Amino acid sequence: CVAKHNKVHSNQAMTPEQFTSWLANVKPMIIVFEACATSSYWNQLALKYGHDARLISAKLVANVRQNQKTDKNDALAIVQTTFMPDVVYIGGKTVEQQQLQSIKRFRELAVKHRDAAQKQLIALLFELNIKIANRRGGIISAIEGALEDASNGLSAECRRAIYLAKEQLKALFETVKQYNDGIDNSATTHHECKKLIKLEGVGAMNAINLYIALGCADTGYFSKGKDAAACIGVTPIQHSSGGTVTLGTIGKSKNSILRSQLICGATAAVQHAVKRKAKTKKVRWIQGLVERRGKKCAAAALANKTVRTAFAMLKQGTEYKAELLVA
Repeated sequence: CVAKHNKVHSNQAMTPEQFTSWLANVKPMIIVFEACATSSYWNQLALKYGHDARLISAKLVANVRQNQKTDKNDALAIVQTTFMPDVVYIGGKTVEQQQLQSIKRFRELAVKHRDAAQKQLIALLFELNIKIANRRGGIISAIEGALEDASNGLSAECRRAIYLAKEQLKALFETVKQYNDGIDNSATTHHECKKLIKLEGVGAMNAINLYIALGCADTGYFSKGKDAAACIGVTPIQHSSGGTVTLGTIGKSKNSILRSQLICGATAAVQHAVKRKAKTKKVRWIQGLVERRGKKCAAAALANKTVRTAFAMLKQGTEYKAELLVA
């Protein structure tokens, strides 16, 4: 759908090949895509051909669409959405970010399968009065011991089924380990992620998380670190009216996995900070916050500060160096 001066000039269907050719031959213009499964690819392609490419929220487009959901109506709704004042566009991902995100998502899926297989195996064996401790380190050997025990009355077919489930679980353990190694290697070899690891409570996983979420900070989709922190969900929810500012809890977040991993890392940093003498201003700030508000609040506040610091580092291309206390 092509529009100019608030007037639609054309709205027609194109195949991917035709649209690619159109992008290559049309003069540079603002092109807006609805954020969906392939939007990052088309956004990258439009940027390659010199266009001002942007992504817009699919939920916002759905609210603007007036008629039934068709390709033509969707395209028109995207154009109509861009005419709204103060529209906030979504940051697109680079190919590098997409690859890192794929590794992370494959790991998350493998972890879910591993945990589900482990819990089901333990529960089914427990129904047969075979008790196995829920420990990842010893579960394989415990199951092997149960299979070798001739006194438990298991049939040959049942032993075979348990053996296959055990081998599947063993393979999932190894799969998760391989993904973890891949994440560690990616974080230590990538320049930006390597810098982010220096932040308190940020390991290889969170370094990649922050780079994926904030890696386009230099493109201006977030005007400041506070906006980035609010998008991830580590700032208090505001419900203000009539000049009265009311701040609540951090509430729910669409980036629940990202926020959870950031707060887990921050919690580990807080636990470590309260057990040692403060050598930096950041550690002293954490210790003071723990005394006033407790460890959970301190972890959420540290995650908030981590996101803002990471945003500044990526936007300005700077290194993180903790400020030492003056004796």
